[in-house]
Amino acid sequence: MRVLVSGGAGYIGSHTVLALVAAGHDVIVVDDFSNSKPSVQGRLEALAGRAIPFHGFDLTDADKTERLFAHERIDAVIHFAGFKAVGESVTKPLEYYRNNLDSTFALAASMAKYGVTKLVFSSSATVYGEKAPVPYREDYEHLSSSSPYGQTKVMIERVLSDIAQISEGWKVALLRYFNPVGAHPSGDIGEDPQGIPNNLMPFIAQVAVGRRERLTVFGDDYPTADGTAERDYLHVTDLAAGHVAALEHLDDMVEPARAFNLGTGTGTSVLELLKAFERAVGRELPYEIGPRRAGDLPAFWADPTRANTELGWHATKTIDDMCADTWRWQSRNPEGFPGS
Repeated sequence: MRVLVSGGAGYIGSHTVLALVAAGHDVIVVDDFSNSKPSVQGRLEALAGRAIPFHGFDLTDADKTERLFAHERIDAVIHFAGFKAVGESVTKPLEYYRNNLDSTFALAASMAKYGVTKLVFSSSATVYGEKAPVPYREDYEHLSSSSPYGQTKVMIERVLSDIAQISEGWKVALLRYFNPVGAHPSGDIGEDPQGIPNNLMPFIAQVAVGRRERLTVFGDDYPTADGTAERDYLHVTDLAAGHVAALEHLDDMVEPARAFNLGTGTGTSVLELLKAFERAVGRELPYEIGPRRAGDLPAFWADPTRANTELGWHATKTIDDMCADTWRWQSRNPEGFPGS
């Protein structure tokens, strides 16, 4: 298939581009580089061994989005593009709702106009909210989120499901993934957050490379084995493979839209992840215990049974694999991708 990857220069998008190429698909990327850098393109093309068409514009521009569909043959779409910082979304809710929803509306409208009916959407485990039982299962119906970012995912899932229900031939896979970490084994692409990292793994990596003084562990009094919060960490290459599996499964889906958890099904605590990263680096890393953050849950992880059985997808990488690959990327690229 010829696949349009929105947000294909970003962390998960770039790894998925490589997975698609390896699986024999042609790829087109659209990205406005608001949360990525143009230098990603050269590295992706070097790793893929081929040219990859990039279109640099904002998908909220409906006219430009439609022109792309008018001039390119597109068989399917994988939709990553969107703002993604949970904390920032709380302080800038209007920007998040406008960007994430408007980009999806423009994309879906162009798909409908030009007969593109296959879509894989980058959703999130945050749609389960604070009351869902652990492990999270896709049949939990009371989707919600405590952040505007998460609420955009809930809304977009509903929008795409409603479109698919009444549009002949549409198939939409809603991929709810957990905590993506790791990097490509080459060390040439990886996570390059703008500013202070919002997530644990890139923060630890920046401490290890000397960009941050120490890690703050937010709370050590949770009802978990070591008192620190537990999350389901998933290697980004496993996650990328899940997108390819979902794309190739769309024609076999009985329902027009279906959700799939992409996770390992295992919780790992903050301190366990830190110790694994220390093993990768070969030394201890400085950290301190701080107070809990508002809104953080003690522990959650996926029930990945549906993806395992229906997509034939399984997570294969260990926590040590995730840390080793992250450290290879960060140590070779201490400041991230080149360019401003």
